[in-house]
Amino acid sequence: MTPTLGGSVELLDRSLAYACGRLTRVRDDLLDRRTPCAQWDLAALLAHMEDALDAFTEAAGGSVDVLRWRTRAAPVPAIRAKATALHEAWSHPSPGDVVIETAGGGRHDLATPLLVATAALEITAHGWDVARATGEDTPIPPELAAALLPVARATVTPTDRGVRFGPALPAPDDATADLRLLRFLGRT
Repeated sequence: MTPTLGGSVELLDRSLAYACGRLTRVRDDLLDRRTPCAQWDLAALLAHMEDALDAFTEAAGGSVDVLRWRTRAAPVPAIRAKATALHEAWSHPSPGDVVIETAGGGRHDLATPLLVATAALEITAHGWDVARATGEDTPIPPELAAALLPVARATVTPTDRGVRFGPALPAPDDATADLRLLRFLGRT
């Protein structure tokens, strides 16, 4: 898979639209609801989404500090504002590859188109998680899911299983693209 930056930004646009649409059902009285992410309630998921949006926006500057994760509930207006900032950051020329600094002091280069496509994958998956936690049964649009499946296969490694994603689950041969994507990400 060799995405182009333009194609990845377009994918990001679609993922942001999907995820922001799911945020419309979030209310304060739902923040303690469980999500498909087994250890998280909706408040923790929203905090994670806010932090991820910050990191992906920071990446547009060429470097990401992955040690800034915060554990606080994030209000929907802040997430929407950060989604807009992310879109604006990647709508301009990028710095080239992005340097990821790890907890152990290591540094890894990540090709910009793959990073942006990975952002789209994360945002879409968590948008679906928000929908499930709020009782909404809105599938991921088929074209978006089909475009994200190769991204997931290229970026979700065996070491991610049990940490960031559950084990991949089988999907029937005739499964829709969103079901194939969700099952690959370990979601039921």
